[in-house]
Amino acid sequence: MDSDFGIPRELSPLQQLRSQYHPELPPCLQGTTVRVELGDGTTVAEATDSHIMARAFPHTLGQPLAHFLRETAKVSDAQIITELPSIRVGIVFCGRQSPGGHNVIWGLYEALKVHNAKSTLLGFLGGSEGLFAQKTLEMTDDILQTYKNQGGYDLLGRTKDQIRTTEQVNAALKACTDLKLDGLVIIGGVTSNTDAAHLAEFFTEAKCPTKVVGVPVTTNGDLKNQFVEANVGFDTICKVNSQLISNACTDALSAEKYYYFIRLMGRKHSHVALECTLQSHPNMVILGEEVAASKLTIFDIAKQICDAVQARAGEDKNHGVILIPEGIIESIPEVYALLKEIHGLLRQGVAADKISTQLSPWSSALFEFLPPFIKKQLLLHPESDDSAQLSQIETEKLLAYLVETEMNKRLKEGTYKGKKFNAICHFFGYQARGSLPSKFDCDYAYVLGHICYHILAAGLNGYMATITNLKSPVNKWKCGAAPITAMMTVKHWSQNACSTSTSIGRPAIHPAMVDLKGKAYDLLRQNSQKFLMEDLYRNPGPLQYDGPGADAKAVSLCVEDQDYMGRIKKLQEYLDQVRTIVKPGCSQDVLKAALSVMASVTDVLTTISSSSNGGQQFA
Repeated sequence: MDSDFGIPRELSPLQQLRSQYHPELPPCLQGTTVRVELGDGTTVAEATDSHIMARAFPHTLGQPLAHFLRETAKVSDAQIITELPSIRVGIVFCGRQSPGGHNVIWGLYEALKVHNAKSTLLGFLGGSEGLFAQKTLEMTDDILQTYKNQGGYDLLGRTKDQIRTTEQVNAALKACTDLKLDGLVIIGGVTSNTDAAHLAEFFTEAKCPTKVVGVPVTTNGDLKNQFVEANVGFDTICKVNSQLISNACTDALSAEKYYYFIRLMGRKHSHVALECTLQSHPNMVILGEEVAASKLTIFDIAKQICDAVQARAGEDKNHGVILIPEGIIESIPEVYALLKEIHGLLRQGVAADKISTQLSPWSSALFEFLPPFIKKQLLLHPESDDSAQLSQIETEKLLAYLVETEMNKRLKEGTYKGKKFNAICHFFGYQARGSLPSKFDCDYAYVLGHICYHILAAGLNGYMATITNLKSPVNKWKCGAAPITAMMTVKHWSQNACSTSTSIGRPAIHPAMVDLKGKAYDLLRQNSQKFLMEDLYRNPGPLQYDGPGADAKAVSLCVEDQDYMGRIKKLQEYLDQVRTIVKPGCSQDVLKAALSVMASVTDVLTTISSSSNGGQQFA
């Protein structure tokens, strides 16, 4: 009920202590003045998408990066905004709850009030449905008091969120117009921020003065690109899961007779599973990206696990912990093909109990082989994006079933000499996403909220709040904003296996896969054999807010060297120096040297750019 939103929480002593914690602000956001430097205009992420992107975003494509500056910065063309009128801003949770989301609201609210006490922040109740229905709650100090640094989304709530159809977009436009909003802040992941980009374009076309801003908040960790280093909530869910995994590791080592199969929430890609592996050191992890790259079948995966069990038994180790990302089911080629057929038949209105009779021979054979509980789960209606209901498909139980069957066979044949195989299965997801947020997520979300205000004060539309250099202390964070269109691509896919024609999708931010050439994955590969055989279990313990571990950050964040926005800014400084040195009147030697170097640099960059944009994407 709407009356339940925004009511004071009953807080435990720890929650009360956390509610008193006030995150630090980077120097560039301190004070009552907004200082912004606009860089060069951005380009599209994929050169082959340029014509489609230009048609979809005639008003908001190619906007510049924005860098927010500290007071001592010496930038000649920076905008220094001192006159900051009162504004009205709406904020909405779009997407699954993610620890730290409340701090985005708190940060934005404080920024609004610091710069003009007469400004207003309206929270939309019940997600996008509340936006369409104009159900609002005005934020106040009293309302926010028991939600600061707390988990969940219960301050405002959420629904099945999207702002996509003509009816929905028009309802959003009407709400923003009727409520006289200067800004609309959308909190969510790849889908929600894609909707934010299209909404910003629609508002500009409709001459609506409301500016749309996106915030990268998702536990999946898949809203990653050159502008976005991390997502609010990912740090927390990985730390909470890692403690649970480590507890299972300790139990397995103590009992010496169980294999734990643990499925982790994270949607299609395996960022959560990779990070939890690097934190807790289980014996084995099967990443969906590895499965897809190697085109492994369900039987290949089961054999890998069986061979690992047998190898460990040879060392008198009859226990272990295996991590499985929930999205792996869609990475297995034959299962993915089966799911596509099932979803197509469901869309045609075929009853679930009749589907097995209408499958192709290959899919029918696989479906009949599967145990009854998996059959039932595969027949569930797909999500709105046509993906399977991944949280409801017990892949860990399927793999445990296949491994147990094979190990019993090997035991009977005498090729396996270990103890009888025993599996215990778990699914970790909901337990972690409702957690109190980590210190990192509290800080990150709060600072992003302040950046949202700076974006609106600078009059920017269709931008995402960004921070780079996140692995450093807060006072070294670099705050800015990037046009959402610069993160978007267009998926091209074949209509069917025999067709050469392609379908062109809607421009979108697509979930980032685990980079199999990245440093985090390389760290896993360097240690995978030791993790498998040596039981190097590591327990990071519960979330810490003070002392050792309080300032720990995700391993995958710390090992990467990402500061893209900082490097872009550094390049602009070098180009400015070149312009200063090479001016009419400079010597012939200076001019010749500049031309020679620039010609070489241009040739190299053209070659690299062509090779990186040459391949089309297939889904």
